[in-house]
Amino acid sequence: MRSILDVPAPAKLNLFLHVVGRRADGYHLLQSAFMLIDWCDTLHFERRAGGAISREDIGGGPGLPTDDLCVRAAAALQQASGRTEGVHITLDKRVPAQAGMGGGSSDAASTLLALNRLWELRLSRPQLAAIAQELGADVPFFLGGGNAWVEGIGERLQPLALPQARFVVLKPPHGVETAAIFRSEALQRSTIPATIAGFAADPWTFGHNDLQPVAEGLCPQIREGLAWLASAGLAGRMTGSGSALFAHLAGREAPALPAGLLAAGWQIRECGNLAVHPLAGWAGSDDQGCAA
Repeated sequence: MRSILDVPAPAKLNLFLHVVGRRADGYHLLQSAFMLIDWCDTLHFERRAGGAISREDIGGGPGLPTDDLCVRAAAALQQASGRTEGVHITLDKRVPAQAGMGGGSSDAASTLLALNRLWELRLSRPQLAAIAQELGADVPFFLGGGNAWVEGIGERLQPLALPQARFVVLKPPHGVETAAIFRSEALQRSTIPATIAGFAADPWTFGHNDLQPVAEGLCPQIREGLAWLASAGLAGRMTGSGSALFAHLAGREAPALPAGLLAAGWQIRECGNLAVHPLAGWAGSDDQGCAA
């Protein structure tokens, strides 16, 4: 096998995000529901001799750091497996950065799954997850194969069934630094823990995002986006640490973004949720894909 092409890396939305406590080591304890959506990056992998790992960006988006998460994922898998082959990664970056949509983490997870196949490693999903959790808190979720109820510092995942639905996702031009939100003294850290049963009664309006008030202060465009969604009759909410916003469409069409906001760099997209990750069968002996 020389290459694997057109590998998707879907984004996610946090349907809610509660901060329920803080550990002695400073890590925050969270509850959330992570939902996969059909806004995806696309990656291509070409096998290389000699162990070198390289990445090329296409698609016209802003350039990524040389040592981004998909490169780090390839290097971590190479080290953990002892393989001497390398890879050239071509990344068509479509999911916005600094959006709270998990784009970089999803790229890393898809890289682990694709290289597990390209390098013929046949590592199981738990083996890949052990590598993934060293790369970032959200990476194991994207390896899990489906939507999840998330607790702890993001390491405790429970499969979650969600009805099909469509959403409008709105991304302001500016992003938010996650660390700045969690450093803030204004962050609410004592929300009462929720239950899956309570969430399941109405998943599209349940709870809130504890990070949102702090993020609004750091990025006023979040307030602007929420006000625009409200003017369209939609109840918007920030996903993750922002700055992307979303609203359940409930059978409606997504509103058109004003030309001035589009010209200023705002992004808008109507998205559907995914019942399973498109690479759900790619770990171990069950992996399949488009190879060349």
